[in-house]
Amino acid sequence: MKSAEIRQKFLQFFESKGHTIVPSSSLVPGNDPTLLFTNSGMVQFKDVFTGKDPRPYVRATSSQRSLRAGGKHNDLENVGYTARHHTFFEMLGNFSFGDYFKQDAIKFAWELLTGVYQLPKEKLWVTVYAEDDEAYGIWQNEIGVPVERIIRIGDNKGARYASDNFWTMGDTGPCGPCSEIFYDHGPEIWGGPPGSPEEDGDRYIEIWNLVFMQFERDAAGTLTKLPKQSVDTGMGLERISAVLQHVHSNYEIDLFQALIKAAARETNTSDLDNNSLKVIADHIRACSFMIVDGIIPGSEGRGYVLRRIVRRALRHGHQLGQTKPFFYKLVADLVGQMGDAYPDLATQAERVAQVLKQEEERFGETLERGMEILNNAIAGLKDGAPIDGETLFTLYDTYGFPVDLTADIARERKLEVDMDGFEAAMKRQRDTARAAGKFKAAAGLSYDGVKTTFDGYNAVEGEGTITALYVDGASVQEVSAGQQAIIVLDRTPFYAESGGQVGDAGVLSANGATFNVEDTTKIVPNVFGHHGELASGSLKLGDKLQANVDATRRLRTSRNHSVTHLLHKALREVLGTHVQQKGSLVDPDKTRFDFSHNAPISAEDIARIESIVNAEVLNNEATATNVMSYDEAVKTGAMALFGEKYGDEVRVVDVGSTRELCGGTHVQRTGDIGLFKVTTEGGVAAGVRRVEAVTGDNAVALVQSLNSTLSAAAGALKVQPADLPARLAQVQDQVRALEKELAALKSKLASSAGNDLASQAVDVNGVKVLAVKMEGIDPKSLRETVDQLKNKLQSAAIVLAAVDGGKVSLVAGVTADASGKVKAGELVNFVAQQVGGKGGGRPDMAMAGGTDATNLAQALAGVQEWVQARL
Repeated sequence: MKSAEIRQKFLQFFESKGHTIVPSSSLVPGNDPTLLFTNSGMVQFKDVFTGKDPRPYVRATSSQRSLRAGGKHNDLENVGYTARHHTFFEMLGNFSFGDYFKQDAIKFAWELLTGVYQLPKEKLWVTVYAEDDEAYGIWQNEIGVPVERIIRIGDNKGARYASDNFWTMGDTGPCGPCSEIFYDHGPEIWGGPPGSPEEDGDRYIEIWNLVFMQFERDAAGTLTKLPKQSVDTGMGLERISAVLQHVHSNYEIDLFQALIKAAARETNTSDLDNNSLKVIADHIRACSFMIVDGIIPGSEGRGYVLRRIVRRALRHGHQLGQTKPFFYKLVADLVGQMGDAYPDLATQAERVAQVLKQEEERFGETLERGMEILNNAIAGLKDGAPIDGETLFTLYDTYGFPVDLTADIARERKLEVDMDGFEAAMKRQRDTARAAGKFKAAAGLSYDGVKTTFDGYNAVEGEGTITALYVDGASVQEVSAGQQAIIVLDRTPFYAESGGQVGDAGVLSANGATFNVEDTTKIVPNVFGHHGELASGSLKLGDKLQANVDATRRLRTSRNHSVTHLLHKALREVLGTHVQQKGSLVDPDKTRFDFSHNAPISAEDIARIESIVNAEVLNNEATATNVMSYDEAVKTGAMALFGEKYGDEVRVVDVGSTRELCGGTHVQRTGDIGLFKVTTEGGVAAGVRRVEAVTGDNAVALVQSLNSTLSAAAGALKVQPADLPARLAQVQDQVRALEKELAALKSKLASSAGNDLASQAVDVNGVKVLAVKMEGIDPKSLRETVDQLKNKLQSAAIVLAAVDGGKVSLVAGVTADASGKVKAGELVNFVAQQVGGKGGGRPDMAMAGGTDATNLAQALAGVQEWVQARL
């Protein structure tokens, strides 16, 4: 039975039992920001189980794509070394949300395994939690499993309910016993049943886990029966496929065999049992589906996990002798295996391949050099010896080798890795970076006063008392006119640079003193420093100041910040949900937004993005802000940037139809943005694009400037602006016609010149030798003239030269009868070396260039003697 049929039969079976088939969710959890990846089927139903997300069904079934390659759940290091570990896998599951419980869950599982899949009953063993008499009784009395094949598993981790057969969602919350189903591969495989000393063997393999959510656990550890008891089950498609296809290793199933053969094809490997092929086959699944779900290779978070997996696959390809990009070519084979079950893989196949190819090309440049350094470092090390931490760090920092990749290589060569030394080197780098990364104006500043209260969300004016003064990095008591200084206030309407938004500018004043604020930054967290120059008077600690933000500058900045939220959503709508913010800069002149995407944005897509944003602007909806807990904000749908650090309380901003966590300043209504216009789009790094745009009066000025340019161009061509494209097309046709006519004339001129030049050829031992400079002729015409002269002279060695703006063009031609002794490439190089250049080519035709025409006449004069010496 093929894997695709096994998956389909599972879903159809539970559909026949009243379950709703629910599509697989993304590998990026949509409702759990604390989880790096979706690692089981129940993740998308987590809020359904707790009652926070009511659904129109109480029974569900799914085949969930899952990943265990980062964070707490990480099987990456075992891939390629065991029969059943994968980074990516499919979890078949059936779920009951307060509907059926243990009895039906057990009966459904037994019917599917023994009835639909027709597994021999005597091959199946089950485990239950030691205290779960109810489940034990169902297996024994209703299903008929002999008691010797029902095993009670108790607490074995030193704490109450700490058992492999007792499931918890966390320290508190839903929990309950579980019952696992094992398949016996037979006595020829070593190992004992679960709970025995030999349970780690491969004879008895767990294929299905039935979790019974029976209790609620409070902070004291007390269990209370849930009012709606539920069921969550999980069965790995790869494991059940191995059982049903009568193979012992997951890598022997049809799905993996097809990918292993594809990997062997692209690496020119004949040994299909090579472990490196298994790694590559596993990793193409993980990488492709991660990209489908919006992840791109990066230096942090999920992007870094993807990069690690890609580079691990490439290293195994390199180990098989493949040094050219190959990994991306396997995407088509994966689509052939899984495209029907997951249509989004098929529709995004081209983009997935492009992303992988870019990453391959990027890493391929350094892989060989990194491997050379590693091989030199471990040469001579004995089994069990460690690779030192400095080498690990150099490979990581300079060559992009994730440390677990180096550890993978070390394991293959029976070596250890010095992780303590690596962490020490990493700490030195972080300390250095931290010291270099302080705010430029805050270097060396120390502050122990009150925090600054920011009053600027709803005002651009206010009052504040000076709590600190700094001049040239030193704390002072007073500042005089003409001095550059940093002023700290206990409260201020000035926004301090953060979150991509620049700091405010404006004026601080009191009693004849005027301080021009040029920038505002946080000198330490929650303490705002106003940077600028005291234009008049003097200021001292404790003075109360009137604070006036440059309102026009603030409004322009706020417009650009608010539109960035709308832009982010529009990009995801037009380009795909893989788009994620990678950086931004918001100032009074523009918004600059960096995001994950691996291809240029077409003019049509830019127009769509502009239309979507401007439609939001025209809706003129009020902007709303709320402060709430982080968890509450995420539950309301607020977008949080993965990898960003947020406090317990966050500021949630609604701009139009968007909702994001943001601490910046914003317009009161979307209509205040005025107009949105994209100015530039381009790439800034592998897989990262940048859009710059303007709003409000800046956008109006841009449109007016573009209109003025358009009118000027139309005026120059004596047409109306609307007719300009047609007129330009007409002019281009005319230019092409003239260029064609000019080329014909040049060819005719070259032919005529050829006739005249033929008479200047000198006979040298039966070969006509000609070396001359031509005037007003381009390189193409030089070649054509040489060809004509070769035909006319029959047996000849020719060098023609032309000079344009000090640059020398040379063409040499030798007829076939003479090219055995006189090579055109050597001949042209002889002349080129005398005019500041070099060249070469075929024995019958060669070209070269030079930068110094001073010796050209002398060089050409020497051609006759050079040819004569070779005949």
